[in-house]
Amino acid sequence: MSTPIKIGDKVAVLDDTIKGIVSNIDDINITIETNDGFPMTYNVTELVLIKTDQADFSKYIDIKHDALIEKESSSIKKKSKKSLKSGSVPPFEVDLHIHHLTKSSRGMSNHDMLTLQIDTAKRQLEFAIRKRIQRVVFIHGVGEGVLRNELDYLFGRYNVEVKQASFQKYGMGATEIYIFQNN
Repeated sequence: MSTPIKIGDKVAVLDDTIKGIVSNIDDINITIETNDGFPMTYNVTELVLIKTDQADFSKYIDIKHDALIEKESSSIKKKSKKSLKSGSVPPFEVDLHIHHLTKSSRGMSNHDMLTLQIDTAKRQLEFAIRKRIQRVVFIHGVGEGVLRNELDYLFGRYNVEVKQASFQKYGMGATEIYIFQNN
């Protein structure tokens, strides 16, 4: 059972990277002031209390909450069923962060950057297919989800299985694909 949240408590959003201080509690809705100074309202079930004396737990170093632990452990169980045998080849990684793709993004519009990222993803995916690489991790970051949505659209045009990459290794900012190869 989770600890009740009170005004002044430090909290984090369960399925996001937002943290803040509780400023108002209204029935089942809680308003927080984010670390960036913005007021945001969430349902009580979407928030976890941050306890600073907790041990390291993935990227949420100062959060330990039943719901997050359950989500993480169920994710690990699902992945362990599909995991490859020990000694298997690690996945091919493609980092799509713009600073890895060009020396400078100065003068590039958001559209230009997104186009470069999608073209790179397509080129690397086709390379993996040609070289018969079965697992590829595309590191896209969290952001607003524009790149991830475009990647989902791209992957939908290929014979691949798409899933969330290792949360422990990449956080929420990567997608892993499994390429079905024809013999």
